[in-house]
Amino acid sequence: MNEQPPALTCTYHPNIETSLRCSTCEKPICPKCAILTPTGYRCKDCVRGQQKVFETALWYDYLSTSFIAVVLSFIGSQFIPRLWFFAIILSPIAGTIIAEICRAVVQKRRSRRLYQTIAFATAFGSLPYLLLTLIASINALAAGSFASLISFALQALYSFLVTSSVYYRLSGIQLRI
Repeated sequence: MNEQPPALTCTYHPNIETSLRCSTCEKPICPKCAILTPTGYRCKDCVRGQQKVFETALWYDYLSTSFIAVVLSFIGSQFIPRLWFFAIILSPIAGTIIAEICRAVVQKRRSRRLYQTIAFATAFGSLPYLLLTLIASINALAAGSFASLISFALQALYSFLVTSSVYYRLSGIQLRI
């Protein structure tokens, strides 16, 4: 009399049979719900609970780092017209500097939303000068000159590179410069 144990169904998808269980809470989970971790497969609830442990940013970290990122990005955007040839090299360096200053201010506290907020603030700080060069480019195009398009393109390149450098530097992808 070989009796088979009753078939387990996924906790999140009751119509899917499974033999897989969460390595933490032992809930039955299907392959769609399973998240591979270094210690085995886990359910979404256990992974979500673990991620909250790692988010340690405080409310004032968002304000202080946003202010710093806006100011430093704005200052950096002022140098692009003067150092136009080096814009592609200096923009990621400026992003790295902004990210490291913000990291020092929050003293190793972290949160994915904090990194996104800092990146948004960096982009916001580069917008005023970008919009000024856009307006100047439109006026110059109306006069028949294409020279100011280069200035606008360099400002746009700065905005993109500095913002992406800040985000990737803070979120864990290290750019080697």
